[in-house]
Amino acid sequence: MSQDALVELLRKQRLVAGLSQTPRKSGQDVVDSLVHRQQAAELDAHLTRMSPEAIAAVIDTLDLPDATILWAALPPSRTSDVSWFLTEDRRTILDGSAEPRFGENRITLYERIEGRVRFRQIRNAADLLGAKPIWIDLLEASAAERRLIGAHYNVDLPDPGEETDLEVSSRFQVDEDGAIRLHSNFLLDREGASRSVPVAFVIPDQILFSLRNEDLPVFRLLRRRLATLPIGENQDCIDLLIALYGADVEYSADSLEDIYRTLGKAGRHVLSETMTDQEAASVLSEIAEEEDLNGRIRSNIMDTQRAISFLMQARRLQKGQASDAKQILRNIDSLNSHTAFLFDKINFLMDATIGFININQNKRVSQLTVFGLVFMPINILSGMGGMSEFSMMTAGMPWPLAYGGFLVGCLFVGWLTFILIRRVETKRMRKAKPAAAKSNLLRL
Repeated sequence: MSQDALVELLRKQRLVAGLSQTPRKSGQDVVDSLVHRQQAAELDAHLTRMSPEAIAAVIDTLDLPDATILWAALPPSRTSDVSWFLTEDRRTILDGSAEPRFGENRITLYERIEGRVRFRQIRNAADLLGAKPIWIDLLEASAAERRLIGAHYNVDLPDPGEETDLEVSSRFQVDEDGAIRLHSNFLLDREGASRSVPVAFVIPDQILFSLRNEDLPVFRLLRRRLATLPIGENQDCIDLLIALYGADVEYSADSLEDIYRTLGKAGRHVLSETMTDQEAASVLSEIAEEEDLNGRIRSNIMDTQRAISFLMQARRLQKGQASDAKQILRNIDSLNSHTAFLFDKINFLMDATIGFININQNKRVSQLTVFGLVFMPINILSGMGGMSEFSMMTAGMPWPLAYGGFLVGCLFVGWLTFILIRRVETKRMRKAKPAAAKSNLLRL
């Protein structure tokens, strides 16, 4: 069905292209352009729904002109994936290469050269020949690329995105061939958008394979360290894996320091003398974001703790590696206490902010209460002024003078009521201060 639909779309494109070559009436060029755009959009939508393998199967069966049109319609990001499934002759004609290429900066190979770890990008399968890697990092690798590298080293490489639903007990295991398989989450802390990124690790023998679908700061940090620090002959891929987990713990600690700074600013704002409701809402939003990040950091370091504990229980660590792993576990324990402290601080700031909101609401209610008390006697007098007895009492006076004097009397009564309320409130506050000071002394 997909092949028939593609053939029909290509036929329509050839038809429109042939019509554009013939003399056309005025305005027909615009119509042809619109039709061509519509057909190109339909072709793009159809190709988006198809897998690279299915697209390659269609291209191999088409005539060369149609295959060329279809190849040109593919976005550059998909041509490298599709080329893996093309026949060699068709790939040479369309892609200009008899051998499929790896995606740009997708596959990085790390080798031990003269006591240091050097890395290079893998462009094609020929780059793997003769290499003795200790670590191969696959970033956003396609299924074909994972399959080719896995076949070269005789190992099954999974898609990290497909293993996010695994139970915790299934994320750390040793398979029947003796290969260590780990599935860990690494923190990606970007401003306003922090999340955990799954990374799969496979260690079949003396090579560490890492598979991820996003670039992570922890991997860039380790790469810079490996470029400057020497590596001993007795150090292997397990040391690199432990270094990755150690860098992840350090990255989590840096994120906790950022939370400290943000909460410090929020705390100074919360503990100020005044705060509007709009400012309180903004502070609550900041605190909620930091609480979410703190929880994600705690979950991330717990996942790292499980992975390190599994490696120690699997008895695959040498003496020096076990010492490094224990140090990472101690660092994780210290971070756990920090995250617990931050949870308490966040709860305190949230309670204090909500307290300010309640205080502001109480002030408004108090103002409305005073306003009501001031106008209560005025309302009574106004009711009396509207009675017929008042008209009879002021029958000998001009009505502007009578009602003007009544209005002045109402304002005087309101002012007098306000003064009495203020004096009562002042006396109450004066009595409350010594009582509060006495209570604090008793507590001390």
